[in-house]
Amino acid sequence: MTIRELTPPIGEPLTLAETKAHLRLDSGAEDALISALIRTAREHLERETGLAFLTRSFRLYLDDWPRSRVIQIVRGPVQTIEAVTVYDAAGMPGEIDVSGFVLDGQARPARLVLPKQPAPGRAMHGIEIDFSAGFGATGADVPDTLKRAMLLHLALLYEFRGAVAPDDQPAAVPAGYDRLIAPFRRRGL
Repeated sequence: MTIRELTPPIGEPLTLAETKAHLRLDSGAEDALISALIRTAREHLERETGLAFLTRSFRLYLDDWPRSRVIQIVRGPVQTIEAVTVYDAAGMPGEIDVSGFVLDGQARPARLVLPKQPAPGRAMHGIEIDFSAGFGATGADVPDTLKRAMLLHLALLYEFRGAVAPDDQPAAVPAGYDRLIAPFRRRGL
């Protein structure tokens, strides 16, 4: 199972102004650095939780259908299923009718059951499922707890900006960060 982002988010859950207010900065001299750190903190937290903060499109690649018929989508919350494509032995795509599907997009991981699951002809990535996931279109839709965790992390990243290059971030996470994101973190056995 592989997931690829098809469209990047159109913004960030935190604005430059609210981040600068949290960092108690008045000057615009480091706006480019702060914007880069906002993106770094979001990407790190999305990897940690398996969530997409702002709604955007993804593609899930499967080699075959699961035996249980329940397809688990580890990037969430899933808003819509846009298309399901199955490739035949010649590598030709065929879009399947998804009417009548059942989606539990808020589950962790999200679960999808399709009424028809025709066998793919390719051994690898024979099935593609295009979907949109995220809390909403703007930062106002993202849970405040996650935004608070990002602000804590941003403050630490900003503090260590001279010791650790922006491309090597995140260098660490601050105290209390793990408690804030614990309810959103992926759990496995």
